[in-house]
Amino acid sequence: MEAKHLLEKYSEFKEVSITGRYLSYSSIVNYIENLPSYFIIQTEGKSVLGEKIYSIEFGNGPKKILMWSQMHGNESTTTKAVLDLLNFIAIDENDDFKNRTLEDCTIKIILVLNPDGLKNYTRVNANEVDLNRDATNQSQPESKILRKVFQEFKPHYCLNLHDQRTIFSAGSVNKPATVSFLAPAYNEAREVNTVREKAMQLIVGMSNYLQAVIPNQVGRYDDGFNINCVGDYFQAQNVPTILFEAGHYYEDYEREVTRKYIFLSLFSVVSQIISATYKDLDRKEYEKIPENDKLFNDIIIRNAEIEGEIKDVAIQYKEVLEEGKFYLMPIIEAIGDLNNRFGHKELNAENKVLRINSVKNLEIGIKIEKITLNNEIISIFLTNS
Repeated sequence: MEAKHLLEKYSEFKEVSITGRYLSYSSIVNYIENLPSYFIIQTEGKSVLGEKIYSIEFGNGPKKILMWSQMHGNESTTTKAVLDLLNFIAIDENDDFKNRTLEDCTIKIILVLNPDGLKNYTRVNANEVDLNRDATNQSQPESKILRKVFQEFKPHYCLNLHDQRTIFSAGSVNKPATVSFLAPAYNEAREVNTVREKAMQLIVGMSNYLQAVIPNQVGRYDDGFNINCVGDYFQAQNVPTILFEAGHYYEDYEREVTRKYIFLSLFSVVSQIISATYKDLDRKEYEKIPENDKLFNDIIIRNAEIEGEIKDVAIQYKEVLEEGKFYLMPIIEAIGDLNNRFGHKELNAENKVLRINSVKNLEIGIKIEKITLNNEIISIFLTNS
């Protein structure tokens, strides 16, 4: 099914009960418990703080796909997209895709690997360990659960699902990296063997599929090797592994638009695995996908008078969870000539005097509560004040 046509039908299977950046784990568990009976639910173990970690398995086919989301607790977009994929499979109108998936594949999903991090909205787990730097150390219960599932399930393909920050561009142009992929390296030399080549070919297929709806907004993540990263480790175990990174789309800080494109990516990769069409793709096209660069800030105010000089100011939102509420805190990120950077929103101050928090003397790292230009208040989100 073409990407544009699938997007037109998206509202029919989007899981509307689970939205936003900060998700409710109890809502996710409730969703899991109410899936149709052909989805097999298992408790794979418990987190540091005793939360149950569930897997969802479905299909009886020979091609085994393992995917996991939210090993970083503050990266929730891919979790939402997986829910949409499950809904899409469950809807009767999609019998062709559902039947092919159930007949040709066996898919196992850990929807939330780091529930403690989800609840606290942190990258790390409750022991303050980054699970994606624990693949060989195996110091954490969540890491051991993923390894156990990997060893017992014996997947033919692995999908490692993440979010990335708003700073990333798709190459060196003024386009956000809305979706990025990586075929992780399996050794220090970053060589390409037949296993890594399969991951590259699948990524080429997904990138081609997405170009119809987000042209020039697909990026390629850096492939620096670290055997303690899960993707690198699984690739080194001779299982084609793909890193997914959900990034920024214009004015989509809730990641509800990006969610759609991750769903499309998941649909594409499963379809390619079923049909084996990826084998006809040239892996050299993978290298043509623009590598992510860090060229964006959330806001750039240009040509502002600051202490008698004309400068630019970059503002970056910090994600904050406070008393169970998620919000974006604007912080001064950089001051100076920022012509080499892009803003997701930009404002030309036209040489007006810029004050932040009522002072002219600006410092990097301060929390922004008020912005004025020539004493006129400007919204900190660059909307109407």
